[in-house]
Amino acid sequence: MTIAHTPDYQLANLPRASIGRRLGATAYDLLLAIAVYILAGIIGFALFALCQKAGLIIIPTGTLLADSLRQNVLYHGLYQCWLWFAVIAFYSYFWSRAGQTLGMQAWRLRVQHFNGQNLSLITAIARFCWSLLGVGNLWLLFSKQKLALQDQMTRSEMVVLPTHRHKS
Repeated sequence: MTIAHTPDYQLANLPRASIGRRLGATAYDLLLAIAVYILAGIIGFALFALCQKAGLIIIPTGTLLADSLRQNVLYHGLYQCWLWFAVIAFYSYFWSRAGQTLGMQAWRLRVQHFNGQNLSLITAIARFCWSLLGVGNLWLLFSKQKLALQDQMTRSEMVVLPTHRHKS
């Protein structure tokens, strides 16, 4: 199913994803999130080094740049915020753009509002926060509607997309 050209009404009322499918997609996406985290770390450290070279950041003589970044509360806090921003932006962008990350595509899953519409960027960010780094999926074990905590809190759902066979 090509999501970009599918009307919202055709995406509504699809079956909701089980915890097993969600965890499968999460495993794929975790690898991508780690790659985003590492890339953001490299970029953040490079920017920190450039700021130090430009004289915007002063570190004590004989202190390694990495140690200064780790030990200074302000620098470390800003760096950690940058890393989290990159990971949240990764998920939020894909959830709001097409309703799917790469892992979700592999497992034929899509996150959407109950009427089939894509999430807004703000709703996608809220969904990330309410997921509690995946722990929100445990709510599925108690939900008769197959809604995780992040689904309920953002009025969204994760659905299984149908398979389409091409006629030869």
